[in-house]
Amino acid sequence: MRVLLVGINYAPDLIGVAKYNAELCESLLAEGHEVRVITAPPYYPAWRIPPAFKSSYFRSIDIDGVRVRRTPIYVPEHPSGANRLVHHASFALTSAPPVLFDALSWRPHVMIAVAPSLMSAAFVSFVARRLGAKSWLHVQDFEVDAAFDLGLLRSSSLRKWMLRVEAAILKSFDHVSTISQAMVERLRIKGLDPDKTAEVRNWIDTNAICPGSRMTKYRHELKLGEGDIVALYSGTMSNKQGLELVIKAAIGLEESHPHIHFILAGEGPHKSRLEQLASGHRNIHFLGLQPVDSFNQLMATADFHLIPQKAEAADLVLPSKLGAIFASARPVIAMAEEGTGLAAEVTNAGLVIPPGDSSALELAICQLSEAPVLRENYGEEGRKRALDRWDRRTIVRRWSEAMTGQGTVTGQRNAELKNATSDMGVSVEDAVRLP
Repeated sequence: MRVLLVGINYAPDLIGVAKYNAELCESLLAEGHEVRVITAPPYYPAWRIPPAFKSSYFRSIDIDGVRVRRTPIYVPEHPSGANRLVHHASFALTSAPPVLFDALSWRPHVMIAVAPSLMSAAFVSFVARRLGAKSWLHVQDFEVDAAFDLGLLRSSSLRKWMLRVEAAILKSFDHVSTISQAMVERLRIKGLDPDKTAEVRNWIDTNAICPGSRMTKYRHELKLGEGDIVALYSGTMSNKQGLELVIKAAIGLEESHPHIHFILAGEGPHKSRLEQLASGHRNIHFLGLQPVDSFNQLMATADFHLIPQKAEAADLVLPSKLGAIFASARPVIAMAEEGTGLAAEVTNAGLVIPPGDSSALELAICQLSEAPVLRENYGEEGRKRALDRWDRRTIVRRWSEAMTGQGTVTGQRNAELKNATSDMGVSVEDAVRLP
């Protein structure tokens, strides 16, 4: 089967959507499919294109056996609501010619668009319909909802117009998948037929990310000992995470709990601001984006992990870092409203606290720092969930089967699986609900 994937992010970017796009294509290739990709040059999370990629536009190269073609794109130095729209529009325009060329010359059987960027997805479904190819949209993030709920865009009339455009694009695809059941429900609220929707989680390699010793090279480099407690945030540092709350909690605990240390690892447009807020506080440590071969050590460094998500982002996205946290057998403190998808995922594998409440965060950190047995129990439950719900090979294989028409799960089967779900978790078969 020939598969053409169109998405704004791809390897060598290491985090976010790029990681999953690349691993999906590599896994499909391993399953025996031919795969091509049309994407932008790497720029995330630094929002800066490396000089070497500016001379390679529209050239095709092989990355681990996948043919990848990159198109020019506008990348704002300081991303805001308005210039993000231009950013996505630029990829929609420059990706259209190679999409059309590959569609007509190569004749893919399946055309996959990944949101972000939704703007470029519209042309993918248009071409697929006329070519007779199956069209599949995979939603990593509800861009329109996030832009307005997080205050990046504010015009109510613009929101109504963009939601109408979004609905038209969503309905134009044969299948639409997203990364959590709460996000699937949001697709249905937006008017999609349940038979067209699917849950396809962001996966984790549970062999590569596994339980390990706390005493890693990172503790050695930061001069942290066995008795020090580490609260770790690893990921993008942008507006929606609410990382200022972590800084505030760290400052609040610095005098009373000097043995608790906070590590923030990653990159993003808000990192310099966070470093300014943390300046002079010895219990707060910043690391850059870590290489893949060190990631398991980074995860193991933590006594527990932090997901400080803003209230406005609830169920707009299920943080993909959760799978890695669970796989590392470490508990998590997650900011989420009760009843949200994130809260349901974390319950009994960590603590759920109200978003935006730094006092609640301080209390939760103190609770876990003083309860090693509770940390161990939560970590063991998280590891079980990683194996049941987030395993890469199982999820990608089922996606491959769905695209070839070999592994379709009917609505009746979905209902049976849902009824079989226990309060503590779900089966591997329920990790991906296919249309």
